[in-house]
Order: sequence, then structure tokens, then C-alpha cells
Amino acid sequence: MKKPIIGITLDSEKKKTYSKYPWYALRENYLTCLTKFNAIPFPLLHEKKYINDFCHIIDGLIITGGDFDIDPKIYKAKNTRSKITKNKRTDFEINIFNNFFKYNKPILGICGGAQLINIACGGTLIQDLKKEPINHEQVNPRNQTSHNVNILKNSKLYKISGTQKIKVNSAHHQSVKRIGKNLNISCTASDGVIEGIEHKKHKWCIGLQWHPEFLITKIDSKIIKNFIDKTK
Repeated sequence: MKKPIIGITLDSEKKKTYSKYPWYALRENYLTCLTKFNAIPFPLLHEKKYINDFCHIIDGLIITGGDFDIDPKIYKAKNTRSKITKNKRTDFEINIFNNFFKYNKPILGICGGAQLINIACGGTLIQDLKKEPINHEQVNPRNQTSHNVNILKNSKLYKISGTQKIKVNSAHHQSVKRIGKNLNISCTASDGVIEGIEHKKHKWCIGLQWHPEFLITKIDSKIIKNFIDKTK
């Protein structure tokens, strides 16, 4: 059986750390969490002219997070607390999401990727979360959990996980505010922050605010495995 090919968006940097010249970056576990379930990662450079080709090649799409914010102008808001923006990356990710969506193949948005899906569907963001009662930029290592998430019983996420409460890691200072068109909330933190969204009219389009690619819990593994299984 052919192994599914999963397109995965890259981060981009111009900082002179790894190289004097602009470079792409991707954490190793974004890739290895896919290979664990016999999928082939296919990193996607930020070139819109290749989007149609990418959409034909890949069987599933992961939109990753990163240490930056989406420009509030895109969701028609004033910049009150957003930090670094990466407009070329954001423009590419919105375009590949909109194009790949038409194929009805699985799409997973992780952290900033979940926020990107919400914005692409016409939603908005909270630009800076309060630190209490939950600090969503956890102080303990990212490969550990830090708070609970409550899953709605009528969600696809509940069908995948089989439970209403899970522990997750957390590395974000923004979150979904007004939910986008044809999206449902699938889970929330105890402070009301939206932790998961799902598209009503797509076979498998899920955005998660935490980082399941760390595979910390059995639920994280179930999510990644189910995403890959739905590509077949």
C-alpha cells in the first residue's frame, strides 16, 4: 500500500543564526510524528506558484505553528498586542489552505495553524491572553502537559479521543476569538479559551491549539494516527 504523503508548512527566518542567508525551519518532531504512523512528510516552501502542484502531490496537510503572530490587518483588527508577523508565510498558508480544502483531504492546524484556519474562514483572534488562571505559555518544558482541555461530546475530536477531558501542553499567547464560518468549537480550556475547532463541511479539518506532534499522551497519538488514516 502506498504511504500517504503529508504536506507540512515550514517556518522561515532571516536571522543570522544557522546561516547568513534566509532559511526555512521545522522542528524534528513535526516530521517524526508522521513517520511513526508510516506517512511521508513533504515540507512546503512558501511559493504560491507551486500551490496547485503541492495540492496534487500531497494526501494531507499540516499547518504548523511558530514564534510569530498573524497580522491583525488580515482579520480587520487593530494591532494591540501582536508581535512579530511573517506576511509571506501567512499569505502562503491561507492560499494553500483555501486551495487544498477543495480536495476534501485531511487538514490539521497546530497551534498557530489552528488560528490560521480560523482566520482563513473569516474568524478573529484574541491578541494576548491573560496569564491567569491558566498560563497558556507554560513555564515547564513543552514535552510535558500543563493543563486540562474539555472536549465536547458532539465533536469529531470526541469520536477520535473517546474521552471528554485530556491533558495538553501549551505554547501560545493568542487564541480564537470569533469563530470562522462553518467552524464548530470542539474543546475549551477551563478558563474558556478555545482549544480546538472543526469544519462542519469538510471530511477532516481540525485545528488544535496545543502541540500533538510531541505525542505526549495516548490521545495525541490517536489524533495523529486518525489524521493519517483518513488520507487512505
